[in-house]
Amino acid sequence: MKDIPTHQPKYLQKLIFLLVKPLLSLSLFALIGFNCIAQEGVTWLRFVGLSGPGKDKHIVLISGDDEYRSEEGMPMLAKLLSQHYGFTCTVLFPIDPETGHIIPSYQNNIPGLENLETADLMILLTRFRELPDEQTRFFHNYLMAGKPIIGLRTATHAFHYEKNKNSPYAKYHWMGKEAGWEGGFGQKILGETWVAHHGDHGTEGARALIDGLSQQEKHPILRGIKDIWVASDVYTVKNLPKEAEVLIYGVPTSGMTPESPINWEKSIMPMAWTKDYQIDGGKKGRVFTTTMGASVDLINADLRKLIVNAVFWGLDMPEKITEDMNVSIVGKYEPSMFGFGTFREGMKVEDFK
Repeated sequence: MKDIPTHQPKYLQKLIFLLVKPLLSLSLFALIGFNCIAQEGVTWLRFVGLSGPGKDKHIVLISGDDEYRSEEGMPMLAKLLSQHYGFTCTVLFPIDPETGHIIPSYQNNIPGLENLETADLMILLTRFRELPDEQTRFFHNYLMAGKPIIGLRTATHAFHYEKNKNSPYAKYHWMGKEAGWEGGFGQKILGETWVAHHGDHGTEGARALIDGLSQQEKHPILRGIKDIWVASDVYTVKNLPKEAEVLIYGVPTSGMTPESPINWEKSIMPMAWTKDYQIDGGKKGRVFTTTMGASVDLINADLRKLIVNAVFWGLDMPEKITEDMNVSIVGKYEPSMFGFGTFREGMKVEDFK
């Protein structure tokens, strides 16, 4: 009797591989999908929109600043957009990988950025982040796709590359020097990087100067906007490109309440604007930026309306913007005052569900 061969002919090995390859790919895809689902509610949140003009649209809201409590404001906005308008919203947080807690000052980890692959719009409020390249590449791919962006408050200085200066994304650094990327992500994409506080931080708020119907007719984002006062002060803005369209100017108030008088000794500054962006031969996209957006700022209904209007504008749905947009807060919202180290310790993602 001849010995039974212990190996297969090469043509048979190739045939087996061709038959098994689709199963291997399917298994890998399922594993990745399972891992993504497994992280929902653990490192990121999802609020599924059921009905409304935003149905089948996906918004990713990225928190990650150590002062303005975006970890509180972003979930509130996500619930509002999901319940009132049907958007499916995914909220990302800065997570300490050792404890699983939300630590706003942890600058090197925002899990779930892969959700940007299916996002139709991104809302960003981060400050001085230096993320691993494997996370930032999803952010970069989003920009290359030219999808719409809403930048809030410290998004103008969203990135700070100090350790990994050889990263392909180090050009996002808020003081970037690379040709064409001077001022980093903030200057290149949003229109401005960090300059300075124009108001006295912590003692002066900000009043938006709304020019009645004439201004509301100027741009759909301003539709129904009548009165905005916020506790966070006015930022200095001096490098906006000529093509940026300023929608709202603001001025500091001599005090930290809506009734505080305007401090006319200080000049007015742009507080909200739009512009287009395009990077590295990618597609062209549109941006709405406001230097407002602290969690306590969002108590103001017209600021919430401004952001909701910007969502519909960003998604090229201006006809859905009405004077009486519903921006009522869903559930309980008691935001913490801004400040370094004022975050609620021991927070987990599930606490915002």
